[in-house]
Amino acid sequence: MSRALNIDATVADVTAMSVKHAAIISAIEPLLPRGTRVVFMNAKDAATMAQAYGSRVLSGAVKRAPWASRRNI
Repeated sequence: MSRALNIDATVADVTAMSVKHAAIISAIEPLLPRGTRVVFMNAKDAATMAQAYGSRVLSGAVKRAPWASRRNI
């Protein structure tokens, strides 16, 4: 299983649920127009969260916001 999940929930909800299940987040971002993409530190945490969210796990293509690097040059 992948470490990444797309979930039909807000970033705050996913963060709180991850704390509740002791699942460590590697990266998290909002999806457009709704939902959250989250990458966990390991596949076990991702599987735990997929089971916790059940049918709220999004399958198929999702729309991600453009990412702009913010480096100080």
